[in-house]
Amino acid sequence: MVFAGLGFELAAGGAMVLRGPNGSGKTTLLRLMAGLARPVAGRLLWSNAPVEDPEALARRLRFIGHQDAIKTAFTVRENLAFWAAFWGTGEPALIDRAMDTFGLAALADFPARLLSAGQRHRLALARLIASPVPLWLLDEPANALDDRSTGALTNTIAEHRARGGMVVLASHGADLVTGGTTLALDNFTPTAAQQWVEL
Repeated sequence: MVFAGLGFELAAGGAMVLRGPNGSGKTTLLRLMAGLARPVAGRLLWSNAPVEDPEALARRLRFIGHQDAIKTAFTVRENLAFWAAFWGTGEPALIDRAMDTFGLAALADFPARLLSAGQRHRLALARLIASPVPLWLLDEPANALDDRSTGALTNTIAEHRARGGMVVLASHGADLVTGGTTLALDNFTPTAAQQWVEL
């Protein structure tokens, strides 16, 4: 068991920062919220209704994890266009805005295989703008970003929240949100007795 007795609520416009040492369950919780894993016990609710349809849940959120999900044979623009079309948005204006926001416009026609680690991560984050949804789940989103890109991400998160969007992010360092709540996952580490009961 990774954590026990954990409960929280996130309102429209809200942000929650997950804190805790490695292995405390930050990524696990984000994966549970994204519908990529199922809890052993407990419930996941959306608007007070149990989440029972993983595909419907997936249409409401974007999960940006440690793997950037970049198609290396595609250009920067083609990567964004692919995901926007996949999610049913596909608006060229949003793709252009996404590239401008994360400093990728000059690289629009570059094959993704030529991008640096930071550029690849900015391309992954640009998907948040290219295909808007209410909930963003971000796992260490400032990794591999320079100060300018971190500032762009901070502003993008603030704009998303101002429109009523929600953000949950795991972070060891950078403060990317203001006025959000912090959830310290090491406060929910199971006791030895709980571990035995579950097994």
